[in-house]
Amino acid sequence: MRSRYSAFVLGLHDYLRDTWHPSTRPAAIEPLPAGLRWLGLDVRRHAQQDADHAIVEFVARSKLGGKAERLHETSRFVRENDRWFYLHGDTD
Repeated sequence: MRSRYSAFVLGLHDYLRDTWHPSTRPAAIEPLPAGLRWLGLDVRRHAQQDADHAIVEFVARSKLGGKAERLHETSRFVRENDRWFYLHGDTD
């Protein structure tokens, strides 16, 4: 999760695409708004459900045009061939 947050901060779209599971990966990763500033990531919970499935609950904070934003998501991950992939997330 932290590596995907860092990829969002740095605009590393190829990394985001490569770590997104092919079954749920969008055709294109939309660029983030110009001027968006990431302020931090708080991983609230991590639970491995079995050897190949896990969830991560996090809050990512950002600011755009002077307005603070927060993204609260519970993400689901799956491991295939010893690599973890993002499946999808539920947001508040």
